[in-house]
Amino acid sequence: CYRFYPSKVKSCIEEVVLRNLKDKDYEHSTAKTMAESIADQIKMSVKGLSIPSYKIVVQTVIGEISGQGVRVASKCLWDEQNDNFASYTYQNSSLFCTCIVFGAYFE
Repeated sequence: CYRFYPSKVKSCIEEVVLRNLKDKDYEHSTAKTMAESIADQIKMSVKGLSIPSYKIVVQTVIGEISGQGVRVASKCLWDEQNDNFASYTYQNSSLFCTCIVFGAYFE
């Protein structure tokens, strides 16, 4: 059985996020579509790792940095033996982006 390895998944997340957001400024008008696009790209990248028997769920949050603090959290009910997750946060002077990928095992 192939497993969901957070370190490999985190590398996929990081590569997609940096490719899309490195040196970009926050724009409210495009943040929603950019978050959706990044989530779709991450999902395709993780599926490329060929991890069978796992449902992949991607959550992406993009926000503006303007002196505030933000915390992104998620809670799940799952099988501690098989299910797992990976996350990555990117930040520059204008924006932050947090992506969480959940791997839920199913047969």
